[in-house]
Amino acid sequence: MSDTLYLSLWYPNLRLEGLAGKLTAVLGAFAGHGGETRVYSATIWPVSWSETPIFQQVYGRRIGAGTGPEAPGELGAEPQFAVEEALELLHDDYAYEFQIGWSLWGLEAPPDTTGPQPRWARQPRLVRVTGYGPLFDDGAYEQDGHIRIDFGSDTPFLEEGVELDSAAARHVEENVRQLIELAGAVEKASGATARLLWSELGESLAQRLAARLGVFN
Repeated sequence: MSDTLYLSLWYPNLRLEGLAGKLTAVLGAFAGHGGETRVYSATIWPVSWSETPIFQQVYGRRIGAGTGPEAPGELGAEPQFAVEEALELLHDDYAYEFQIGWSLWGLEAPPDTTGPQPRWARQPRLVRVTGYGPLFDDGAYEQDGHIRIDFGSDTPFLEEGVELDSAAARHVEENVRQLIELAGAVEKASGATARLLWSELGESLAQRLAARLGVFN
């Protein structure tokens, strides 16, 4: 059964004005660990997740690159630009969500014994990075972190629906290693003093992975 995987980060005595620098550092760390260099979108949520966003921006191809004045630039926005634009609306009961691309190994198609063998390939996904104002959702940052990264489904780190041969095990292990390295990188880059990798159902990824790879009987 798939689960949703999160990484929470906390910072000592963080003031709301310091959140922009932390978010920029976290988003900037993705590029060195299988992620994109640019942010796909930004959203501001007021008060709680049940409210309607007051700001949403999906960044398309930006003007300013190429040979002519109207030549399209790269897809997305630089992390610092996206964060500064969103946090112009700075409020202590807002949450600031950014989406950024991150690639992991996966099967291009589900296994099919009657067709060709599925092929492993790097597949992009969108990861959500959220910075919390101290009063958002009744102080949700205390549990979720000043910044929370939502990795989505934990399927790439377990591939429980795939026969775990040597190739599958190698790709699963590489995905897990990339996750661990990214967690360490965002912690270091942003100066977090505490981090927690956790799942929505409360199950331990490490124990499930160990069982999947046959470490436990």
